[in-house]
Amino acid sequence: MGKRGGKKFGGGRGGRGGGQRAQRPNYDEVLRTNTLFESYYEELAVVDQTELEAFWSALRRDLPNSFRFTGSKGHAVPVLQRLKDHYIPEITSIEFGGEPVEPPGLISWFPDQLAWQMTTPKNVVRRFAPFASFQKFLVSETSVGNISRQEAVSMIPPLLMDVKPGMTVLDLCAAPGSKAAQLIEMVHGGEETRLRKVLAQKKNEQGHDTGTIGRMKVGEMEEEAEGSADDYSDDGRTTGLLIANDADYKRAHMLIHQMKRLNSPNLIVTNHDATIFPSIKLPSEPVPEGVTPRGRYLKFDRILADVPCSGDGTCRKNLNVWKEWNPGNALGLFATQVRILVRALQMLKVGGRVVYSTCSMNPVENEAVIASAIDRCGGLSKVHIVDCSDALPKLKRRHGLSTWRVMDKQGKTWQSWPDVEEEKTKNGIEGLGRLAEAMFPPVGPLETIPFERCMRVYPHLQDTGAFFIAVLEKKSEIKARQDAENKKTEPKSSIIALAEEIEAKPIGSSNPIEKLDALDAIAPPQVNGDDEGLSAAARQNKEIAPSEDTTSQKRELDAKADAGMATKRLKIRDEVDEPAPPGAEDRQVHWPPPPAALLDISRPSTLGSVPKPTLPSPRNPQQQQKKRSAQPFEEPFIYLNPDNEELQSIYSFYDLSPSFPRDRFMVRNALGNPVKTIYYTSTLARDVLTENQGKGIKFVHCGIKMFVKQDVQKVGVCKWRIQTEGLPIVEGWVGEQRVVRLWKRKTLRTLLLEMFPKVDGNGWKDLGEIGERVRDVEMGCCVLRVDPSEGEDGFNEQLVLPLWRSLHSLNLMLPKEDRNAMLLRLYNEDSPLLDHSKDRFGAAAGIGKAETAVTAPLDDDIAAAEATQETVVDANVKTNGNDVEVNGDAVSPNHDVSAEDREEDYDDDDDGGGVAVAGLSGHEVEAGTGTGMSAGEDTAGMGMEI
Repeated sequence: MGKRGGKKFGGGRGGRGGGQRAQRPNYDEVLRTNTLFESYYEELAVVDQTELEAFWSALRRDLPNSFRFTGSKGHAVPVLQRLKDHYIPEITSIEFGGEPVEPPGLISWFPDQLAWQMTTPKNVVRRFAPFASFQKFLVSETSVGNISRQEAVSMIPPLLMDVKPGMTVLDLCAAPGSKAAQLIEMVHGGEETRLRKVLAQKKNEQGHDTGTIGRMKVGEMEEEAEGSADDYSDDGRTTGLLIANDADYKRAHMLIHQMKRLNSPNLIVTNHDATIFPSIKLPSEPVPEGVTPRGRYLKFDRILADVPCSGDGTCRKNLNVWKEWNPGNALGLFATQVRILVRALQMLKVGGRVVYSTCSMNPVENEAVIASAIDRCGGLSKVHIVDCSDALPKLKRRHGLSTWRVMDKQGKTWQSWPDVEEEKTKNGIEGLGRLAEAMFPPVGPLETIPFERCMRVYPHLQDTGAFFIAVLEKKSEIKARQDAENKKTEPKSSIIALAEEIEAKPIGSSNPIEKLDALDAIAPPQVNGDDEGLSAAARQNKEIAPSEDTTSQKRELDAKADAGMATKRLKIRDEVDEPAPPGAEDRQVHWPPPPAALLDISRPSTLGSVPKPTLPSPRNPQQQQKKRSAQPFEEPFIYLNPDNEELQSIYSFYDLSPSFPRDRFMVRNALGNPVKTIYYTSTLARDVLTENQGKGIKFVHCGIKMFVKQDVQKVGVCKWRIQTEGLPIVEGWVGEQRVVRLWKRKTLRTLLLEMFPKVDGNGWKDLGEIGERVRDVEMGCCVLRVDPSEGEDGFNEQLVLPLWRSLHSLNLMLPKEDRNAMLLRLYNEDSPLLDHSKDRFGAAAGIGKAETAVTAPLDDDIAAAEATQETVVDANVKTNGNDVEVNGDAVSPNHDVSAEDREEDYDDDDDGGGVAVAGLSGHEVEAGTGTGMSAGEDTAGMGMEI
């Protein structure tokens, strides 16, 4: 949804840093009326007179809850089927007041029946048990990323982008990430089918049965692939890329959290002001010897500009709009919106599309922005509006406005810019300082802009919020006019406008106090309260409000700050690539730096001696702390040599196919050593990162965790386990020696319910058809393939899960929320999990019955008492430096704690409690509460024994 900007609707974070939290407002007491708001849109005639009553009635009703099934079509269908087969019939059977209760319903215009909404009143939902069961289903599947709660109109812009596999896509204002999630799904469109075809072909060549590959039978793949472009250049893997950007660092990490379950190696997250988003360099094409290579820069096939806006279209959900709306909100954001759209058009390929959208109904933020951007880019011969009337045929919409009036800060509306200039001449500038010529309907050659091709969605049409969308296509290369050359588009800055209005205000004396009173009358002081200053739109889909850098004034300051970030100025189109002034830094730094950051790895001589760092000046430490928090340190992205010793051990242990790419593995530490986590990215993402590393572009995230290092006591066992998020990418290329096959529902239920079931002794006999296999398989990580089979106890789809075989037990490497979601979806069961490791750990630590006490050295099962399990720490369990002792037996930490371990705190919301006895740093041990894992692990509740 278009992000809300500006101070009035909470551009700032309103006292989040400290103090007592303000009391949450009671929305039942908010009056859904605002005379100025209503009079303006009635005067604009945004809807026909006959629709006005329905229009305002819909705006005053609460917004329905809507949600979307995420992931690939093959991934989403089983979850969708569970909704249709189980929860819809349950809810349909309910009667309230003698009438059947309306169940969740399809959003008719969304493809493949993957979007739904529910209009049932809260008093009914809270009264009947089936709704409680349905709510549990929604929460469970949302927590594991199979469902995304997203307002219906927010789903429209990505659908109009016409993204095809292999395309490069940019989302300029991406947080909190619901649209970006849609886009990355489109980038990966058809990939599952292509990969299965490739794997089927390779396995067929090797003589393996290919009757069922992946989630679909081979015979069903053709239907799934219909309408998707074939791209087999990388063995079926998508070659496209999505760069998701947000100007706010914290919101950028919230974006990572939103998208982490989609597990895409084709995603990069950046942290830049969208108005000056930097050009991204690509490796030069090979040239003959002696010829200077030409620089190449990334151009995008599709760009989404879902810009900061006043957000008055969200008033059904954000009730503060009713009491806070004023015309100044839109006037203050106009310049920023134009700059973002112009920058998007500059970075677009010829023939590419930019989708511009807001959750505002104000033409100043919509049609006026479109006209201004087209004007600055050279007119309709360079950029035109795409006719999307045939797209989403079941979506009801209205045409864009071709004429409109502009309301000034005092509530007076103006028909044209000449009328404003005449008023300024007669009566002064008061109230008119923020108006600009480009906010009015265009005149001259631009009068022919086909605004009817823009799309306006109103609440009364299909019970949604209000939204504006326009699709622009770039017809030829452009050279946009700079801001300084475009004065009619740029209103005066707020400070200049205020100063002029104060000077124009009649004052009886030269007393400066009267000038201050005039300032207060024009711009009342803002009270910085938590909820009072919080954006109404910040509560849209529980999104965090954007910080004040969404306003045009702050963006101007950010632009200057960004310009000084690099030793080489970040290049944007139509700009000369000039060096920055001497002394400007090319990277963000923090204090203290991570240990590896002190080493100059380009000079071997520095490895022996680390220079003593210069301490920061003690003057004004509060200011230094603020600077550090605004510019956090990000570890570099270092790609590993395919011949790296650790990678070679992984290839061998998993019998990884030579066809699987080996030049895309990456780590995030300055020394470039695989210490704890090995990431995997796409080829294009690798090229972008390596070519632009250290050149001022603020990369926040890229890559999925493919392998994570474990502390394994047994010699000869591979210490690298396949991470859950990397498993779907690599599982098809793993050799049969590390594969365990399961086909009975009863056996999978046992593995989901029981953590660490015993394998040694006769324990393997209780594990059904996998018993003998797991008894004999070598210790370490395995791929568990759940194959489809006939009969009541069989599955109709294939699942692939990570499995850990220890010396004495077995365990699914799944977080607790994933286990619970699968139990609910596959077995309609909500049973507590049974953790066998607690008994063995208690015995080893001297807890429990005397006959189970263990005084011998710690074995591997006990050593792995999972970091995310609630375990009481006995006096016999203590920390000793960086090791953990149990009955005097020291267990080494998982890994050295490098800065890599701290990367992406926001990327994980693991909430496991308890203590890891093995694989901890001393500071991570906290009785009853610590996760025992460094930030970024996804092992919450998953359990692991080594």
